[in-house]
Amino acid sequence: MDAPCRIRSAAPADAPALVGIERRAFSDPWSETSFREALTSSWTFGLVAETARGVAGYLIGRDVAGSGEVLNLAVAPEFRRRGIGSALLRAGIVALRRRRVDEVFLEVRESNRSAQALYLSHGFRPVGQRAAYYRNPREDALVLRLELEQPA
Repeated sequence: MDAPCRIRSAAPADAPALVGIERRAFSDPWSETSFREALTSSWTFGLVAETARGVAGYLIGRDVAGSGEVLNLAVAPEFRRRGIGSALLRAGIVALRRRRVDEVFLEVRESNRSAQALYLSHGFRPVGQRAAYYRNPREDALVLRLELEQPA
């Protein structure tokens, strides 16, 4: 069952909440400085999923020269399996389409089967691998790509 949530643009003031989720979601988390930089750059954007209990997840994306990238997506453990990651990914794809990108890339740990299932269900397809891309623990990344059609 999906949790009711509202997707909104992230602001630098959200950085502490995002770091809190990041540290519980990943073994090599982004710093608060990394989030603040991403949320103030013109090339990047952030989306936040809010519930009545607060921030439940986020997506950080960027676009460069017609290509988009999902840099980071996480859902707090207590909100997983409720459709929040899917809602964030749909909203991120819409945001990238509005930025006129033709394709979207992302990297995911080879061992993260649940994240891969989410991305594949939204049309992403494997296009490559990056050896030893992640640390803590060291692991290869699977590179996924989604082609976007722009409205005529």
